Formats: sequence, C-alpha cells, structure tokens
Amino acid sequence: MGSSEIRPTLRWEDGALVFLDQTLLPHREVEVRCRELGKLAEAITSLRIRGAPAIGIAAAFGVALNVWHAGAGADLLGKAEEAVAALRRTRPTAVNLFWALERVLEVAKTSVGLPDAAFKQRLLQEAHAILQEDLETGRRIGENGLELVPDPASIITHCNAGGLATAGYGTALAVVFAAAKAGKTIRVYVDETRPLLQGARLTAYELKRAGIEHTLIADNMAASLMVRGKVDLGIVGADRIAANGDVANKIGTYSLAIACRHHSVPLYVAAPTSTIDLASPDGSRIPIEERAPEEVRGWMGHAAAPQGTAVWNPAFDITPASLVSAIITEKGLFRPPYDMGAAMNGQTSGGRPHV
Repeated sequence: MGSSEIRPTLRWEDGALVFLDQTLLPHREVEVRCRELGKLAEAITSLRIRGAPAIGIAAAFGVALNVWHAGAGADLLGKAEEAVAALRRTRPTAVNLFWALERVLEVAKTSVGLPDAAFKQRLLQEAHAILQEDLETGRRIGENGLELVPDPASIITHCNAGGLATAGYGTALAVVFAAAKAGKTIRVYVDETRPLLQGARLTAYELKRAGIEHTLIADNMAASLMVRGKVDLGIVGADRIAANGDVANKIGTYSLAIACRHHSVPLYVAAPTSTIDLASPDGSRIPIEERAPEEVRGWMGHAAAPQGTAVWNPAFDITPASLVSAIITEKGLFRPPYDMGAAMNGQTSGGRPHV
C-alpha cells in the first residue's frame, strides 16, 4: 500500500475545530478552521463535513465549541442546548448526529454547578472521547470484516465510507484497508455515486492515497459488471440501521443491492453500532433527507438541465434487510434474520450465533 497512515478527519486546535473541506476534494486539500456554531452547522449541511460518524463527531465538538467561546457569566448549559438545537436541524437521516448530541448534552447537564473552566473542559473531553472511540471502532470493523473478503477479491462500493466519513479509519473502506494490509489482492470498483459524486471524488481519492487498485464506474454500470463475473462482493456504509436490519444509505444503495442479489453477489453493510437506531422498527420509520434541486440540475455551477426542471432529490434510500448478507460492526458480524437489539447485546438470532 501507499500512503495509508491514518489522518484524523477532524481535530481540535487552539479553540477551533479544524477539518478538510470535502466539497473541494480531490483537486484541492483545504483545511477549514471553525470557531463559530453557525459556520459549523453550514459545513455539515453543505457536506464540507459528511459521513454519518464524522457528522456525529463534528456535532459533539460543535456543542463544546459553542460553550468554549461563551463569555464570563454565560449560561453554559443554555449554550450547550442552543448548539444541540441548531445542529439537530442540519442532517435528519444520519442517526450518529443525534446520538453524539445527546451524549454531550447529558455531560453538560451533569456538569451544572462546576466552575466554568471545568464545565467547558468536560464537554471538550467528551467530544475527544467520541473521536477516539470512532478510530478504534473503525479498526475493529476492518478486522471483523476481513474474513468476508476472499483472496483475490473484486469489491464494489457506493458513496464514500472511508476515513473521510469517520474520524479517520472508515467503515466499508476499513474492511478494504484491512484486507490490503493483510496481503490480500484487492481491486475495488468505485460507484461514481450521483448526483454529488462522493465515490468519484472521495473514495477514489482515498484508494489512490492508499495504493489500492481501483476502477471508477458510473452507478448504472454495476449490473453489467456483475453479469460479466467481475464482482465478488459489495461493501457499503450506512447512515442509519433500523431494528430489523433495514439500512438507510446513500441514494443508489438499494439499486446496487438488487443487482447484487440478482447476480448472487453478497452485499455487506459496515457501520458502528452507534448507527443502529432501535427506535426505528424498520426502514419505513427512518426520515429521508431531501436536498436542493440544483444538485441534480447541474454540477459545480454548470447547468445540465433546462432551468426550472422539476427535481426529486432524496439523499438516501432504504435497502431492505432481506438484501443484506451481513452487517459488520465493531462488535462483530451480524447475520440474518436480524434483530439488532438482541445483536447489540451479543445474543443470537434465529438460532445462528453472531461471530
């Protein structure tokens, strides 16, 4: 592999959250130094920061950021609650966002009465803990998914579920990186991922950096690739997993899952357990974000469709659990029939043990 060292996607530095602007990749690597809650909320909404785990980490630091810069005598719990309310509105589908916000808010509530400096430090420590836990989670996901990857292997991906989408290790790509590190011969077919090209711009960027062989394809080429016997397995990430194993992921994942099932190609979902939402019994209960029509009408300021053309632009779709061969988490592999509540507690499902 090439330059495969882990680079943290986000970091705290001198009272600011520093992150790589993902909208400018792969052609420009520009770091943004953020000291304001509004600026951070805009960065999450505009996908400068994206990927469910990374969004959650950024949100945790966002709460700490808003409190950190509060003046003397400020209502620090109120500042934390203000940040939580603002950040909750940024991306409705990625459950890691809400998980991280609630976790930091709970720390804020239990810190009332502490000196201001101690209150601020506790929130910042919690945000750092979430970041460090995600790095370890990514490493474990990679290790746990390793047995699913034959040698040699041709893997198809969708969107970006690498280091850029997390604290720095990845979910779906963590398995790819682990397989390459283990010496397996890996080729990755990278779905372009329309309309915002996260695969073309970000996944290809990460794989090139890591020195892993890859080929870029448009989304509508996946089935044709499979019918030629070119794909051994698919691995994707997730923005939310329902209690029954239904998966919300970047739009186009459902189409890929159907193609995989038709061609007897296993499709695996890699995600941290913080992405599992037991409050959603199935995929129909997961809110789906709809984004601006301009993302579909054109690209990078260049129009592709007549002005005013009606657009439907959901950011995610739901892949039924019946199309998912296994879910890879930091706690192990979970196989159908899925009961994610039981799985998270290490229990078996349908008489089949979880590894």
